[in-house]
Amino acid sequence: MPKGFQAAALQTKIMGKNPATKLAIILAVLLFFIYGITGIPHATGRGLGDTLKTAIAKKIHLGLDLQGGIHLVLKVHVEEAVVSATDRDVQRLQTELASAGVSAATVSKPDPKDHPEVLTIAGVTAAQNSQVRSLVNGTEYAGYEVAGQPDGSLKLTMKPSAIKDLETRTLNTSIETIRQRVDSLGVSEPTIQQYGLGDNQILVELPGLDDPSRVEDAIQSTSKLAVYAVAGGPFESEQAAQTALPGGVPPDETLVHGNATPNAPDQVWLLKRASEVEGTDFRDAQGGTDINGRPNIKFTLTTEAGDRFYKYTSAHSRQSAEPGQMAIVLGNKVREVAGIESGIRDQGEITGSFTQTEVDNLSLMLRTGALPASIEYLETRTVGPSLGAASIRQGVIAALAGMLAVMAFMLIYYRGSGVNADLALVLNLIILLGFMGYSHAVLTLPGIAGVILTIGMGVDSNVLIFERIREELRNGRTAAAAVKEGFGHAWITIVDTHVTTIVSAVILLMFGTGPVKGFAVTLMVGLFANLITAVFVSRMIFDWHLQGKQKTAALSI
Repeated sequence: MPKGFQAAALQTKIMGKNPATKLAIILAVLLFFIYGITGIPHATGRGLGDTLKTAIAKKIHLGLDLQGGIHLVLKVHVEEAVVSATDRDVQRLQTELASAGVSAATVSKPDPKDHPEVLTIAGVTAAQNSQVRSLVNGTEYAGYEVAGQPDGSLKLTMKPSAIKDLETRTLNTSIETIRQRVDSLGVSEPTIQQYGLGDNQILVELPGLDDPSRVEDAIQSTSKLAVYAVAGGPFESEQAAQTALPGGVPPDETLVHGNATPNAPDQVWLLKRASEVEGTDFRDAQGGTDINGRPNIKFTLTTEAGDRFYKYTSAHSRQSAEPGQMAIVLGNKVREVAGIESGIRDQGEITGSFTQTEVDNLSLMLRTGALPASIEYLETRTVGPSLGAASIRQGVIAALAGMLAVMAFMLIYYRGSGVNADLALVLNLIILLGFMGYSHAVLTLPGIAGVILTIGMGVDSNVLIFERIREELRNGRTAAAAVKEGFGHAWITIVDTHVTTIVSAVILLMFGTGPVKGFAVTLMVGLFANLITAVFVSRMIFDWHLQGKQKTAALSI
């Protein structure tokens, strides 16, 4: 059987032989997608037009470029994750070596600023060398390359693949953390995704948000929080700190600016480089007040972090042989320095010079997961709703003008059959908008362009079919036979053209950003709808028109 007849047979099988059945299916589809566009409209008391407009606005979500909102581009300093990870490994290796009886060995980072990925283990005797190698070659340190040095020390260098994996996980974790915090703002359909190619950037688009202060507070809460052991200070400046440290800052320590009391001048503290606990160690946090009525944060640590924190705080409490202090660092700034009253395991509280708003933001940050690295704001842009309204108005005018021009052309050029094509185009648009309503897809300005392009593709399909029918009529076939042959032969060509365009739309959807994705979604859905309307709906209308007529009946085309 020729391909054209196979395609025609397939269409008949799908749509059914009874025109009444076909019409019932099409009407059901029409009503289904109209409900997706409007839902159940509730009277607004300001007329039918306003009621429908309000109902559609609830179902069709507008993108940032149409609704207005805030556009941000953030950069994640993923290199900080490498620094933090190696700092922890230094601390862990030192503890494990001491437990293994190699207490004379010292673990350090010889160049923490330029090469934080390099660790050294010095003070290992020849007899202990194999024991130490067995330890560092374990699965916990599989991300390091181990090499012996002429002086007998061992050099551990984090592998490039391990660094890349850590940086990727840091970026992905940052995206998910920011998404959870933005969700707390109640923003409808926000866009939070990787931006750029290999630049460790995040795109954040918050459509419809009209309270910039809330966004600012939420984004500011992306600062990294950690608790460090205090090794010295405070100093008036870095120069004063350097003077007090004639041997320079030790490799396992660092200078951090900040102030531990409100309105105090900037000071410099000498802190241990490796944190005792940091944001990822917190399991829960709630804002409240202490016994003196000051805002505080009650927190709960993970089991592993709680055990580690208890070991540190017990060894450095006021009653211990080596009392110490700990510094709370937020966004690479010292915010509070406190003495350790007693050992703290998995539950404790942070009390300091915080406002209630800061406590709420910090609690939210710790509950939703802390960022593994700090954030830099590369771009901040606000799109006003008036610009979005103008874009909607011009876009809708363009779409309607294009659709009306196409419908008029089809009526003039194909006469009665043009009505068939116009009905298919209207149904195509209804299916497209209905799908967006059901799927909560975001309509952007490029998305409107996708709608207009879909209209053009729909016309193209009808032209292919109608021209084929004309050709069959010129060859002497009856109207019914010409319709059957026209749809059968044009079907394969239509599928080929649509599939190639859909593949392009899928690629845009996978790799594009917000507005580009909006274009890809409307184009892809519109093309699928066009396959249904231009072929099956149009064929049903022809069959209904020719039903019961003589074989010699003419066809207005």
